[in-house]
Amino acid sequence: MCWDDEITLALRENLSQITTFLCFFSQPIKNLSNEVPEQPVLSPVSGCIYEKRLIIKYLREASTDPINGQPLTEEQLIEVKVTPLSKPKPPSATSIPAILKMLQDEWDACMLHSFTLRQQLQTARQELSHVMYQHDAACRVIARLNKEVTAAREALATLKPQAGISQAMPMQHGNEQLAQNSHTAGSDISQGSTAEGMNDEIIQKLQDKASVLTQLRKQRGKRVPEGLTSVEDMRSFRCSATHTAIHSASNPGILALDISPKNPSIILTGGNDRQAVVFNKDSEQVIATLKGHQKKVTHVIHHFEEDIAITGSSDSSIRVWHIPSAQCLKILKAHENPITGLSLHPTGDYVLSSSSDTFWALSDLRTGKLITKVQDTTSQRGLTCAQFHPDGIIFGIGTQESLIKIWDLKECNNVADFPGHAGSISAIAFSENGYYLATAAEDASIKLWDLRKLKNFKTITLEDRYEVRDLVFDQSGMYLGVAGTDVRVYQAKQWDLIKSFNDHTALATGIRFGSDANYLASSSMDRSLKFYQQLSQE
Repeated sequence: MCWDDEITLALRENLSQITTFLCFFSQPIKNLSNEVPEQPVLSPVSGCIYEKRLIIKYLREASTDPINGQPLTEEQLIEVKVTPLSKPKPPSATSIPAILKMLQDEWDACMLHSFTLRQQLQTARQELSHVMYQHDAACRVIARLNKEVTAAREALATLKPQAGISQAMPMQHGNEQLAQNSHTAGSDISQGSTAEGMNDEIIQKLQDKASVLTQLRKQRGKRVPEGLTSVEDMRSFRCSATHTAIHSASNPGILALDISPKNPSIILTGGNDRQAVVFNKDSEQVIATLKGHQKKVTHVIHHFEEDIAITGSSDSSIRVWHIPSAQCLKILKAHENPITGLSLHPTGDYVLSSSSDTFWALSDLRTGKLITKVQDTTSQRGLTCAQFHPDGIIFGIGTQESLIKIWDLKECNNVADFPGHAGSISAIAFSENGYYLATAAEDASIKLWDLRKLKNFKTITLEDRYEVRDLVFDQSGMYLGVAGTDVRVYQAKQWDLIKSFNDHTALATGIRFGSDANYLASSSMDRSLKFYQQLSQE
């Protein structure tokens, strides 16, 4: 046999095998369920693919291939590895009711989700409210602690300058009798309200002092003090210093102010915290803190020559203090109601007081005894202020009935009335020359009265709802200071406004001039003590 015949025979045998193989795999894929099999197996007998669980069940009954009927066993089956197929979702929206049901299900799911979100929102709001309440409580605690820290610092600042003060310094300038009548340091002497009356000795003393002061006033009236601040310099005044740590922050507000005539650097203030404070302007230190009143201190006076402070309070008492030792020497009980006015007689021995109980009283500063107590029978609602004339023979009283009354001290008689205001009288002040009286009330006006003619010659109309709390003339009588809604200075005689200051953030309650009006001091309900003067040009 030639080589060509052998090659032809081999090709025929291979072609027969390939044909058998193609026939084997070209059989259609079938199964018993007419569905895509989940676990396909191959029958080597017929070349068909079946569902495993169905063909096994069939072989247990027939043991033959379902296609060609040839014998077939379970062991002969060949598992086919294929990618798992997911069954398609059967169509549901095939009708209007089905579509409506589907939409209803979607709506219910949305509502349920919305309800869940609202519940979560309510829970978050409750938690936020609780957190905010805790934050607010924490802020209140912090504010209270800051207030206590501020009060402690103020107390510490007050104690430091007093550390070296001796407890019982001797009184000066004829004050031996006051020291002898005092108990040990820190003890108070309370006097009754029985008046001893104006005797001849007191009247003669008052008259002698008035004569001397009249002569001195006439001599001073002929010339202007050389060092007096000019009007132009007064216009250039600016706030030079502010002190807010003098009184306690727990009860803010300074209600009264005075400057020592002997040492203009010494400032005396009375506060809402029931304390009076002696402050040194130059060293910016608290010299003494006078504690003892049970209510706010509404009036303070520094003695003309001695280290004595006089304070009036809403607790209806007047206290006399020795400043170097910060001890109370006398308690004057001349009234039953709060003190509304306080003025020291030019002799330096007697103090005039007024009260809302419609009485005015004169007390002896040295002995603490009540000399006289007179009721203003025409005043039904009480007295509001009191001020001695520079000579000390007459004095002015303000009432809640809009009247200013002039009284003769020796005779204890009402000698003149000044009507014209509307509302309660808030402040009065006599000029140094003794000719003029300035008054203020709740009618937002200041009236100037000529005491020689007993008539009103000038009315300064202020802004609407302007409040006046204090009036004062400087020692020369050239300037009139006003404290209230703001702080302002007027020029006497012309009565023109020179300067107004708006540095306080609350109502100003006191105003005083320094020596020769070289500076101005004011107090306020904003707890601050401010000084104004001409600042040096840099």
